[in-house]
Amino acid sequence: MRHRMIGQMLVEGGLLTQEQLARALEEQKRRGGRLGGVLKALGMVDELTMIEFLGRQLGIPHVDLSKATIDPDIVTLIPEALARRTRAVPINRDGKDLTVAMVDPLNVFAIDDIRRTTGLEIVPVVATEREIVKAIDRHYTVRESMEEIVRGIDAEQAAAAAEEEGPLSLEAMADETPVVKLVNMIITQADRDRASDVHIEPDQNVIRIRYRIDGLLRDVMESPKHLHAGLSSRLKIMASMDIAEKRVPQDGRFEIGVGGKSYDVRMSTLPTLFGEKIVLRLLEKGTRMVDLAELGLDADLLAVYEKLVLRPHVFILVTGPTGSGKTTTIYASIARINSAEKNIITIEDPIEYQLARVNQVPLNPKAGVTFASGLRAIVRQDPDVIMVGEIRDSETATIAIHAALTGHLVFSTLHTNDAAGAVARLVDMGVEPFLIASSLLGVAGQRLARRLCVKCRASYEASPDLLKELGLAGVPGSVLFYRAVGCPACRQAGYLGRVGIFEMMTMSESLRRMVVAKETSSRLRAQAIREGMRSLREEGLRKAAAGLTSVEEILRVTTDVEE
Repeated sequence: MRHRMIGQMLVEGGLLTQEQLARALEEQKRRGGRLGGVLKALGMVDELTMIEFLGRQLGIPHVDLSKATIDPDIVTLIPEALARRTRAVPINRDGKDLTVAMVDPLNVFAIDDIRRTTGLEIVPVVATEREIVKAIDRHYTVRESMEEIVRGIDAEQAAAAAEEEGPLSLEAMADETPVVKLVNMIITQADRDRASDVHIEPDQNVIRIRYRIDGLLRDVMESPKHLHAGLSSRLKIMASMDIAEKRVPQDGRFEIGVGGKSYDVRMSTLPTLFGEKIVLRLLEKGTRMVDLAELGLDADLLAVYEKLVLRPHVFILVTGPTGSGKTTTIYASIARINSAEKNIITIEDPIEYQLARVNQVPLNPKAGVTFASGLRAIVRQDPDVIMVGEIRDSETATIAIHAALTGHLVFSTLHTNDAAGAVARLVDMGVEPFLIASSLLGVAGQRLARRLCVKCRASYEASPDLLKELGLAGVPGSVLFYRAVGCPACRQAGYLGRVGIFEMMTMSESLRRMVVAKETSSRLRAQAIREGMRSLREEGLRKAAAGLTSVEEILRVTTDVEE
């Protein structure tokens, strides 16, 4: 009955037609769930517009939780299980009144449950489901354990230890059980959330902890500033770093087991205004190597790329920004050709995953092992296949190209915006164009886009304006895309995992002549497209039309150079 009342209010307010409401109610009967979620999935009314409208009609304030400051002590008044079940989070207390942000402030059963649990009078306000779930994740997922840990660390003792000049007091604090638990909790939660990186950032009064999940940073929690010294000292000890040195950046590594998995953790510190910022890169050991067919290449691109990697005596480049999956692509390429008959040697910074039957050399500049010096040593080791983690200078590029010209299959990566830009980058490094034209067989440009959650994604027909913006105005018939919705399976993010987007530039005779003639990367790109290359933007839109990702993601990860 409540849903019909809300629906009728939306109709009377001009946000829905009677026909749309009838369709939404039928869909709700079929799939279940809240009417608001159904309207959002059908693209009829976005959640923010709906709650702002209902808030005005019902006299219930709307709160933006992304901008609200929530007292941790207030959060503990409602247990996590109840908060998740009722989609509610407490945000303020005034005497006997508890202000609670709710997805559905008309749900009297939820309000009664919260009133009985807290013993307080409930003042409901309305917020979007996505904001409420994010707030619950931020304040509860690690908050309950956090409160226990914080109580175990005396603030005055921690502050006094942090001011000590010598390392002994820091070591003692780092060995305290609460600090050890805190570190373990942070890494355990990162594992649960599929985080690739953990950022620990000191501010003036708090420590902010963020996880990078599916390529984007997300706030996880804030903790008292007095924990920073013990937390950083504990991590430095684990990574065999100097705990007394806070003035210069440091790098280290350690191994840790979490939930039956083993992680190789790379740690770096950076002095900032309010203390050392710490970043942990989590690399799961023993992870099954991704197969080429699992990277996200369309069937025709996969066939082209497999032909490239099966050719001997050539140079293959993979390009893209940091974090775009270049190393994973090269590892999958090596796995495709790996056999007992081949001597495969890599030089990497760092070695991200251990590969069977592959001789992996870590970069060690302090010992004189750079990409260039390591590569010179590798070519004397009778290799069949060489992988150079990254082309950073002219010397490395020249040695790699000569290795390809003298009978080796060479893989490497470059940081460029697209495949055609790789040639210009090599020329800028001082490599002779005729050497590039003679050795380079193909360049794969790539990006990683967040993958839509299949449990909640919703299709919609693209409007003429959107098609025009995407350069698809002349496409016949209707075009369906999918939007992110959000559900418990994806923690209301609307996305779960990532998918690769690729463009493949194979070096034809005409392209080789253009390289020797020192044509610009834009001209090379135009010629490659005339010869059949699909751009990153075009490939991405194909993925969006297939429901793998959203148009918004493609516009986020591809740049103007693809347009």
